[in-house]
Amino acid sequence: MLYLLYQHLAAHGHHYIGVLNLLRYLTFRGVMAVATSQLVVVAMGSRFIRWMRARQGKGQPIRAEGIQRHITEKAGTPTMGGLMFLAGITVATLLWADLENVYVWAILFVTLAFGGLGFLDDYAKVTKQTTAGLSGRLRLVVETLVGLIAVFVMVWFAPHSPEGANLSTSVAFPVLKHALLDLGWFYLAFGAFVIVGASNAVNFTDGLDGLATVPVMIAASTFGLIAYMVGNFRFADYLELHFVPGAGEVAILCSAIVGSGMGFLWYNAPPARIFMGDSGALSLGAALGAIAVATKHEIVLAIVGGLFVVETVSVIIQVLWFKRTGKRVFLMAPIHHHFERLGWSESTVVIRFWIVAIMLALLGLSTLKLR
Repeated sequence: MLYLLYQHLAAHGHHYIGVLNLLRYLTFRGVMAVATSQLVVVAMGSRFIRWMRARQGKGQPIRAEGIQRHITEKAGTPTMGGLMFLAGITVATLLWADLENVYVWAILFVTLAFGGLGFLDDYAKVTKQTTAGLSGRLRLVVETLVGLIAVFVMVWFAPHSPEGANLSTSVAFPVLKHALLDLGWFYLAFGAFVIVGASNAVNFTDGLDGLATVPVMIAASTFGLIAYMVGNFRFADYLELHFVPGAGEVAILCSAIVGSGMGFLWYNAPPARIFMGDSGALSLGAALGAIAVATKHEIVLAIVGGLFVVETVSVIIQVLWFKRTGKRVFLMAPIHHHFERLGWSESTVVIRFWIVAIMLALLGLSTLKLR
């Protein structure tokens, strides 16, 4: 909004408009997006939590077969804290991003749509007081449909790269300089798979206080830098990255996610006063997936978000192996609960997983230069 105001004033000859000149700089708007989203979340936090506690009564249901300590310590904690995330991200994005940028709207659409789906899931769990929310099949259908729409918009309406129109339907490979795999219209399915997969991977990770929030912030920070690089022709040319016109604005969304995460941690730090719920986990994961699609770094997301991948794979292995043999590979899945069963304290699991997330983010960033 403010960026469009600056453009309007500049177009009408107002070249000396003081502090508004700062709006030309993506870095300034990124910093302001962090501050704005954090302030929005912190400002609404206490009142929102009290209102949710009053409305939800018993709070988020805790798995009866889960960690017994969670049943006593976390019972009564309200959920749907993801709505705080969504408020911060939306306000900061609308205020500081270029609202004529197709990537901004496509990613914001994905974030809010998955957030709405997550809200319905959370609502079903709270009202029925069961850990089973919406039908898994229904969720998957809606998620896939939203993903397909968003990827189609990014492919069809985004400005084409000087490298050729086929970049928008191609998969780029890290480390390899010029390797592209053009999937044609099959890219829609691939992009939707990345979005849906990332969404559910973050959802699997969200099981302990702060466990998903910080890795999401780390991944968003990493992709904010990637978006800035691939959206700037000089940086992209120097690093031999595929230049994606307009992708730089995605850094504003990444900044908004980081700021919202900082604000949410104020209330989600152990012991959590509120859980993000599916409204937060599904939307944040989907946002990361859409960001990866927009910046043409889908495979790098699997590296940067490797922690989410491991959590998801642990669930898949556990389910498949139990169905086949009747035995469990892990003491409990997702894998963070396995370590709790081994005797690790919750804070130990969370902090060590944060460290792993940082290491994976650095590994992902290294692919920008290793070419």
